[in-house]
Amino acid sequence: MSKPPLRTVSKVDLPRFMGDWRVIANIPYFAERDAYDSVESYALRPDGKIANWFVFRRGSWEAPVKRFDFSAEVVNKHTNAEWRVRFLPLVKVAYLIIDLDPDYQWTVIGHPSRRYGWIMARERTLPDDVYAGILSRLADQGYDPSKFVKVPQVPPGGASTAGPVRTEGPQD
Repeated sequence: MSKPPLRTVSKVDLPRFMGDWRVIANIPYFAERDAYDSVESYALRPDGKIANWFVFRRGSWEAPVKRFDFSAEVVNKHTNAEWRVRFLPLVKVAYLIIDLDPDYQWTVIGHPSRRYGWIMARERTLPDDVYAGILSRLADQGYDPSKFVKVPQVPPGGASTAGPVRTEGPQD
């Protein structure tokens, strides 16, 4: 039996959504396995599209920072909650904002297949009750919450010897 489509949030204020989001948990896929200190960032471009970049460390807190640059476009202009992210010249992926804190302190991104998902926050951690509530709402949307894996965001001792990930701006 197929699951109903994911429900997006009713409205996203794009300028408010822009900026850095720490990946608190995700359903890992090949590019994000063994990632530490992951940050997903967005900036509105003059052409109306969204610059999107992802920075992280692979395998440890001391690993060098890696960065991938993408672009996104909003496909549902009424809600601004449905995007397509371009990873490669010919690959666009659905990106659905399915949960969002009213104060824009955390968000949840889903994919129609439910094989991918991201829980992100402006800070390095989420309170346990907030995280549990997000997982419960993900289950209500047909996700298996046990597939979400927390991404290390707080190094032992509180600081990375390599320094914080710097997201800086979009690159041309």
